[in-house]
Amino acid sequence: MNLKKMSKDELEQLSYTDLTEQLLIDKKGSMNTPGLFHKICDLLGFSDEEYTAKIGDYYTSLTTDKRFVLLDNAEWDLKDRHVVTTVAIDDDDEEDEDAIEEDEEEEEIETDEVDDIDAVNDDDDLDDDSDDLDDLVVMSEEELEEN
Repeated sequence: MNLKKMSKDELEQLSYTDLTEQLLIDKKGSMNTPGLFHKICDLLGFSDEEYTAKIGDYYTSLTTDKRFVLLDNAEWDLKDRHVVTTVAIDDDDEEDEDAIEEDEEEEEIETDEVDDIDAVNDDDDLDDDSDDLDDLVVMSEEELEEN
């Protein structure tokens, strides 16, 4: 499909992401967001105001479309042109498992020590509050009505 040979009506029937895919296929390389959307706006005859108003939505559509990938240089390209590498972590490594278990045990001990300190501090707070209650007087409803 050659975008330059298509009529404006045909172009308007395509989504921005379909137009982007074809632009990247024709260019055979990556492009940044503003460059891509400028080309689309030129094809569709959009004004600069329309470009400014719609570029945010255009960027969102690129980020959610699985056909495209954002490269480290902030340019978009077709995902099919790039290899995705997956790094697997070997769970059978006993040294790593032992180190993790030791870290978890140390965290449990530290947590217990903190809880003990908090308990002591809470008791101290209660003792301080009891002095404030010495002046407290309990009155019956009859005594309250008399006052």
